[in-house]
Amino acid sequence: MFNFLRPFIFNLDPEKAHDLAIKSLKYNFIPQKLFSVENEEVLNTKLFGKEVQNPIGLAAGFDKSAEVYNEIFKLGFGFVEIGTVTPKKQYGNQKPRIFRLEKDSALINRLGFNNDGSEIVKNRIENNIPKGLLGINIGPNKETSNMINDFIACAKTFFPMGDYVTINISSPNTEGLREFHDKELLEDLLLKINKIREESNFKKSFLLKISPDLDDSSIDHIIELSLKHNINGLILTNTSVGNRENLIDQKKNEEGGLSGKPIKDLSTNFIKNFYKRLNGKIPIIGVGGVDSGKSAFEKISAGASAVQLYTGMIYKGPLIVKEIKRDLINILKEKGFKNIKEVIGTNLN
Repeated sequence: MFNFLRPFIFNLDPEKAHDLAIKSLKYNFIPQKLFSVENEEVLNTKLFGKEVQNPIGLAAGFDKSAEVYNEIFKLGFGFVEIGTVTPKKQYGNQKPRIFRLEKDSALINRLGFNNDGSEIVKNRIENNIPKGLLGINIGPNKETSNMINDFIACAKTFFPMGDYVTINISSPNTEGLREFHDKELLEDLLLKINKIREESNFKKSFLLKISPDLDDSSIDHIIELSLKHNINGLILTNTSVGNRENLIDQKKNEEGGLSGKPIKDLSTNFIKNFYKRLNGKIPIIGVGGVDSGKSAFEKISAGASAVQLYTGMIYKGPLIVKEIKRDLINILKEKGFKNIKEVIGTNLN
């Protein structure tokens, strides 16, 4: 059905197509069994203290305001991350702000954290209990006078719900946000976030989402601070403002963050680099160019405990998770692995 509808969908503005997808999911008419595969138990794993059916997650950016996460679970995802959510509702950057690079199987976006705000999102989650592992990605408002205060406000709101909270310091579309990769700024942020954790009765995991545009020296202090301040996971990586030299689509020079196939190897190399230095002390979620069982296996064997996708679903449709699961199971069988957990970090060449 998606293959039949794809020409129509791709004739729509990307943001209108996204809104149509959200509205369609709200109808909840697709049977969950359509997305199951045989022998899926070999993909069972554990993330942040919770058992999940598979290590394939939907990245933040699709269900920004927590409208359809339970419907997304039915598509076969092992976990879902909503957001990025900011304290106050905001429109984001001016349109147009999403661009399909069809010749490169990529997207460029400069959305700027458009979302309904923390109070509305909180109410939605409270009134629609998640049926799977749910992550909540948080960030600051564009017009804020103090980004750290915005992170803290969102952390206070969302620590009581979901399974983990992601501190998003890596979007290229909010001015000044990536400055939190600086050692002093990051430590200040983590100290204040940890104070909230200590005062809270909710022992939720919290993660950092990292930019793929860092230099090697930044990686060292991010790892140091992640260990020091008890980060429970790292998401590697967000979109890239570089990596355009080999793109062929005419939209390649649009301003914003690049996602999809062109950053697949970039993010996989980040995973290898972090995994070697972490020695397995912090789990990694691998993001960037995941659109097949092969690309998912590459990231897991590089050191990721799980993967996330978004752009891949734009190009391949809602059955992409079923395809990835089926292919992953075949790869495990061919290589003699009994469970996906055995694959983590097996290819560090």
